[in-house]
Amino acid sequence: MDDYTLPFWIYLGVLTVFVGGAMKKILASHLSTAPTVVAWLGATVLVERLWAFCLPAVLLLALLCLACCLYSTARTVPPPTTLPVHGKAVFITGCDSGFGKAAAKRLDALGLEVFATVLDLSGDGAKELQRTCSPRLTLLQVDITQPQQVQQALLDTKAKLGLRGLWGLVNNAGVCVNFGDAELSLMSNFRGCMEVNFFGTLSVTKSFLPLLRQTRGRLVTISSPAGDQPFPCLAAYGASKAALNLFINTLRHELEPWGVGVSTILPSSYKTGQSSNHTYWEQQHKQLLQSLSPGLLEEYGEDYVNETKELFQSHAQHANPDLSPVIDAIEQALLSPRPRARYLAGPGVGLMYFIHSYCPFSLSNRFLQRLFVKKKLMPRALRKQSSFELSLGLHNNNNNNNNNDKEN
Repeated sequence: MDDYTLPFWIYLGVLTVFVGGAMKKILASHLSTAPTVVAWLGATVLVERLWAFCLPAVLLLALLCLACCLYSTARTVPPPTTLPVHGKAVFITGCDSGFGKAAAKRLDALGLEVFATVLDLSGDGAKELQRTCSPRLTLLQVDITQPQQVQQALLDTKAKLGLRGLWGLVNNAGVCVNFGDAELSLMSNFRGCMEVNFFGTLSVTKSFLPLLRQTRGRLVTISSPAGDQPFPCLAAYGASKAALNLFINTLRHELEPWGVGVSTILPSSYKTGQSSNHTYWEQQHKQLLQSLSPGLLEEYGEDYVNETKELFQSHAQHANPDLSPVIDAIEQALLSPRPRARYLAGPGVGLMYFIHSYCPFSLSNRFLQRLFVKKKLMPRALRKQSSFELSLGLHNNNNNNNNNDKEN
């Protein structure tokens, strides 16, 4: 050991920190069996380096024993018990369908007092909640883009809670009103996504925060990986979720002194809302074609726009109908003694974030293109350009061949 200089020990220290940090981050990625495999590969590399440095066998054995003890302790520690639900109230937005409706039913069944907002009190979703839930559940008609309705919901909630505060706010309401390239997307779609996904959620959060601070409760927000990663053809939706993610992450720091736990849930693809409604996609497609200028439609081509619509429909049809991973994450974020800052809910999300975090940008970009919208057609103008270049290349080759024949 005396033969090794300071740079060797610096290298060893840096390698140890890197492997330890990578193992911690990978294990937090929820990749089923993959984290254990990758983590042990990292540990193997570290041990190999230690062996290469000729550390005494006794010290190496001690390090291995310590690692095994720590791993065994981590595996045998029983999962933390959930917090008691008695006396706790939760406010959930967007309960007409999807995650909101399922979360309202789950939390009501657990014994929490649920305030569920819907756009239509006479709709099927509201009727189902009234029929299947306990009398503890309160339905409120709220459009979160209307400040007056948000304030009225706050007054109604406070009136029923009395002196009690609100334990949890679940920001679930959201929309995805666009599909297609950013250049083709309507400005109204960008504004519509921002109004609901960002400004509407912002309005609800600011209004109900005093009640959460009173109980040192929980703020849970359903966001999307599209807010962190550049999914093709989701520019309007992704931009609104990116703004939401940054807002929630900022709140996490600001609310820590108040004791309010802040969690973001990032689901994979699920069948919710209008995603499986064929009429909805046709209406969106028709509206898009009518709004495009003749020049822009000529450059992209109607067949290119049609392909995008069909790909979105196919993606929605194959989405996961089992919402339980997201509902489980909502329950954990509300009732775990130590809620996580982020919950990756659903198959494939952990792998996607792992590739996004650790792989080269080119690989991550290609993965997103292959994962989401597998475009086969190029815009019409590019196809014409490619055909022209191909024809020009063939023409030049023929000229060269003719010239060679004349010389011979």
